[in-house]
Amino acid sequence: MIGKISGRLDYIGTDHVMIDTGGVGYVVYISSRTLAALPPLGAPVALFTELLVREDLLQLFGFLSMGEREWHRLLVSVQGVGAKAALAIMGTLGADGVSRAITLGDQAAIKAAPGVGPKLAQRVVLELKDKAHKVMAMGGAAAKQVEAPKAESLAKPGDYELVDTTPDMVGNAQADALSALVNLGYSHSDAAGAIAQVGEGDASEIIRNALRLLAPKG
Repeated sequence: MIGKISGRLDYIGTDHVMIDTGGVGYVVYISSRTLAALPPLGAPVALFTELLVREDLLQLFGFLSMGEREWHRLLVSVQGVGAKAALAIMGTLGADGVSRAITLGDQAAIKAAPGVGPKLAQRVVLELKDKAHKVMAMGGAAAKQVEAPKAESLAKPGDYELVDTTPDMVGNAQADALSALVNLGYSHSDAAGAIAQVGEGDASEIIRNALRLLAPKG
């Protein structure tokens, strides 16, 4: 698959960009958050990408981090969630927001995305609640931000990377939960303390219960 595209930002639309890789322009669909984070036209840019293949259509979707890309993959696995609806959810909540909403069963947060109704939000939470910890426990791989190329080394025609950057997501439940909570911004000691109070269980259950303990009181 096409795992990343690097080049010059040639065009910015309302929901997509065109990246010139040295004479070949790739149209890449992006979320509103990614759109807001783009450099100016003509500047070097790079995005992690996911290629959607249909009978009569090929579409590229772009992400600033691997975690965003992994969440997009999970979201589109839910019946009724298309690639652009998944981008809308990502644009509204961001990767960390999606992680929190699904882990805590916050259907209202998912429903806040444009075009997502209550039934679809419920389905997203129910189908992904036991999968959220896998993305959250990816550690540095999930948070890795794609680096734009230097201007003097912009891609030659057809220069893109064909890579599978899917990380290894293996680990015991408490270690995965600890990594996930730290990735969400909690200190190692606070996360470890909450996990100790929660006790054993599968990773998604530990994360949900720990987040409830760590939530601000008031």
